[in-house]
Amino acid sequence: MNSLRVSSRKRIQDDGEKPFWISFSDLMTALMVLFLVATTVALMAATKKVNEVELAKNNRDRDIKLLMEQIEGSMQRFPGIKVRGHSVDFGERANFKLNKHDLTEEQSQRIRDFIPVVLTAARSELGKKWIKRVIVEGFASKEGSYIHNLNLSMQRSERVLCVLLSSYSRAQNTELSEDDRLTIRELFLVGGSSFNSLRESDEASRRIELKLEFLDSDEQRGEIPSMPLDNDPQCPLDKSTVKNIHKKKEKRM
Repeated sequence: MNSLRVSSRKRIQDDGEKPFWISFSDLMTALMVLFLVATTVALMAATKKVNEVELAKNNRDRDIKLLMEQIEGSMQRFPGIKVRGHSVDFGERANFKLNKHDLTEEQSQRIRDFIPVVLTAARSELGKKWIKRVIVEGFASKEGSYIHNLNLSMQRSERVLCVLLSSYSRAQNTELSEDDRLTIRELFLVGGSSFNSLRESDEASRRIELKLEFLDSDEQRGEIPSMPLDNDPQCPLDKSTVKNIHKKKEKRM
């Protein structure tokens, strides 16, 4: 009789303990499943973001390639001017003399004749979407000190902008319009590279390039302040030269 009571009591205890252990096991299983689901969702979200970034990058690269091909397609009308990567190299068509930043009238006109090609690309849908700015890069040969050549290369860049922004041209049939000059002022900046990128000869190193810079996929073009165009026909570089000549004359007197 006693053994039956002990057995019955033990069975009741076992039956009471079993639901607890089953619930704990189910809870652990549920937590594990929840963890796996959360991890899977997080991985899918991260993978999706990476894929979107990669897709945006590929689309950007494709559009920029099309833009540069558009510019390169117009080079047949301008022998000697070449596209190198994202830059337009004028080569010997706009070389400078030693320690000079002046351009001949023929060189100036050649640059003015070519620049509508870049402006057309900048005004296209892809250009409006991606072109951030155009850097006018001046280069110098290895003669002279680094700082002197850096200043000289900046002056060569400034000379090109003077040519493009000037309202005066002897060849009036190729005069840049006011809209053209406004676009140039908004997009074009001056850059100088001293002798950091030398060519096979000193003459070839004294050159000008137009380097196109592009927006990133998630970047927006900043607002450009509105300013009137400068219609002064004289380049500031020439004004400083005239001042220096006057100063030398005054010293001699």
